[in-house]
Amino acid sequence: MNKPNALCCLLSAVGGGLVALWLTMPSGLPRLSAGEATPLGSHLPRIENLPSDEYDLTAEERVNVSVYESVNRSVVNISTEVPRTDIFSFFEVPAEGAGSGSVLDTDGRILTNYHVIDGARKIEVTLHDGKSYDARLVGKDESNDVAVIQINAPAGSLFPVTLGESRHLRVGQRVYAIGNPFGLERTLTTGIISSVDRTLPTRHRRIIKSIIQIDAAINPGNSGGPLLDTHGRLIGMNTAIASATGQSSGVGFAIPVAVINRVVPQLIERGRVIRPDSGITRGMQTEKGLLIATMAAGGPAEQAGLRGFRLSKQRKSSGIFNYESTSIDRTAADLIVAINGEKVVTAADFLAIIESHQPGEEVTITVVRDGHEVQIPLRLIAAEQ
Repeated sequence: MNKPNALCCLLSAVGGGLVALWLTMPSGLPRLSAGEATPLGSHLPRIENLPSDEYDLTAEERVNVSVYESVNRSVVNISTEVPRTDIFSFFEVPAEGAGSGSVLDTDGRILTNYHVIDGARKIEVTLHDGKSYDARLVGKDESNDVAVIQINAPAGSLFPVTLGESRHLRVGQRVYAIGNPFGLERTLTTGIISSVDRTLPTRHRRIIKSIIQIDAAINPGNSGGPLLDTHGRLIGMNTAIASATGQSSGVGFAIPVAVINRVVPQLIERGRVIRPDSGITRGMQTEKGLLIATMAAGGPAEQAGLRGFRLSKQRKSSGIFNYESTSIDRTAADLIVAINGEKVVTAADFLAIIESHQPGEEVTITVVRDGHEVQIPLRLIAAEQ
């Protein structure tokens, strides 16, 4: 075989491999036509003021810059004044706090964490142009650590953030956080999604469900800021870090936008959230559905006849000592696979469907019990706040 023919065969083999790779790409990724070269991040706004003779950015760097430039004007700095009692003088002494927020609309509504403005007697919002405005509380949801505040600013100074989707996030997906750590305005950090469907306790002894865990640096002042995908869309709200010192230690958390989409319209309309309650207090995610672990005593789930883990207590003795042990039988629990015909796999799926209804409405829960699917009607009640 001469060299030109060998080269043609090699190129043909490589080309076939590329075609096979292209055919197996996930549908969500951009596909390239023959002879087309589309750089990573081309869907984002063009980066301005970067002369090619001075800046030689990689594809990844261009995505980073594009995300920041397309969203940073939507991120605000929030400073608060909270009364504190001095233990020596017994007089109130004002204490300052700081956080971040995202512009929701041109009416001046701002999304942030409830803990950022909790107890504040004065809230001040600083926009991207450096101008500051007094803010008022529109509504709060302590259970999910979500709050909406509002300022009276010109519509031309407000750049609403674009809301994305969080129900199909994947571990390893690249994310971006913008906030105001240590008073440094609109700082960008990058990372990946480390886990999904986490739970996080709040200062009010409540549990936030379906939390996104990230490794992007989240420091004091980042709370309330947006978590973004590579398209510059808000997929979560940065809310806390797990650290003994309060500084970023590689573990951060964000409230998914699916929760925000459910909560914010109610906060704007009535200032609080009236959420339905199924009476299922804890579930275990499996590959086939959500396994019921525990239920509220006398609650809707228990009254409907649903089954959770079965606890079995046994008295045992060891020498002169007698003690009681408890074993958990998971085989007795119902496996939730659908609600009103909608498939349920994760806790986020379950909450999204349940909270799309109103207290008093009836839903049909499909469970697998003893190897068979069973349809069980359940009437939702109003959850206690």
